[in-house]
Amino acid sequence: MDNIVWADLLNNYIMPLLVIVGRILLVVAPLIISMAYLTYAERKVLASMQMRQGPMMVGPFGLLQPIADGLKLLGKETIIPSGANRVVFVMAPMLTFMLSLVAWAVIPVDAHFVVSNINVGILYLFAISSLGVYGILMAGWASNSRYAFLGGLRSAAQMVSYEVSIGLVLVTVLLTTGSLNLTTIVEVDKPFWVDLLLFPMFIVFVISALAETNRAPFDLPEGESELVGGYNVEYSSMTFALFFLGEYMNMILMSAMTTVLFLGGWHPPFGIGFLSFLPGFIWFMLKVCFVLFIFIWTRATLPRYRYDQLMRLGWKVFLPFTLVWVVLTAGILLYAGALPGMPDVVTPVTGM
Repeated sequence: MDNIVWADLLNNYIMPLLVIVGRILLVVAPLIISMAYLTYAERKVLASMQMRQGPMMVGPFGLLQPIADGLKLLGKETIIPSGANRVVFVMAPMLTFMLSLVAWAVIPVDAHFVVSNINVGILYLFAISSLGVYGILMAGWASNSRYAFLGGLRSAAQMVSYEVSIGLVLVTVLLTTGSLNLTTIVEVDKPFWVDLLLFPMFIVFVISALAETNRAPFDLPEGESELVGGYNVEYSSMTFALFFLGEYMNMILMSAMTTVLFLGGWHPPFGIGFLSFLPGFIWFMLKVCFVLFIFIWTRATLPRYRYDQLMRLGWKVFLPFTLVWVVLTAGILLYAGALPGMPDVVTPVTGM
């Protein structure tokens, strides 16, 4: 009898739990390594664009530099300001880092690999990305510093502004695919002209992602020239490192979202059949790297916006444009009979 109970426990509870934990580790471990070497790649790309060397001394070609940076931060002392709220001060970077990891639960890396293939994946991602502002707000308030508080307020206004544009971009994608499931969004076979219709929203999404992740030229919350580092100015050691990790993890997350929504996910570019000899997850990673290169390229090329320019772009340009484009997309799809779920033949209603 005991053997039956143990077998039932193993098959129904322990094994499914181990499978879930294994899937999580298969996503999280490469993510942590990718984040570390994204810092290395960014420094190398920026150095190449500015005609200098970048990391080159620690290990061959400087490849051990991210590990050296991590060990240095681990060895530093965590200093908490005397006037700070200690609990909130420590919780803020932990929240930022955790949210950047939790969002990956619904990102499909390949046709058959996703931690949780839920039907409302888009809503889940939108909810998690919206929560990201709380970690920065908590850090700005708990530090008991005017500079950190101003950085937190800037970030709240900035992220809320560009969340609206991102939401309308997602609505446009949903109109063309008819599903909230991310795997289905990748698999939907859309006509070529629908992809052209989505291209302006792709541009808006990438620019909004720059603002959402506080990256140049929209890195106003941490403006070094006027806020001495902004919301994280009072942080040191691993508490600072968690903010740093969270920023780069969010960059990878937004690049993955761009890949799933606009670049065909794990499929070869432009549906070219002979390129399918590579596994799907390789194509997914290459597309994510391409979007990350756009992030870095933008940082190396464009000067920082003023804060009023940032707000004007979000509310006076992107908001009206995305609203008009949602209506225009819906109208074109309806006229062409390409709206998902729309019957092929509409029977007119006749009166009695």
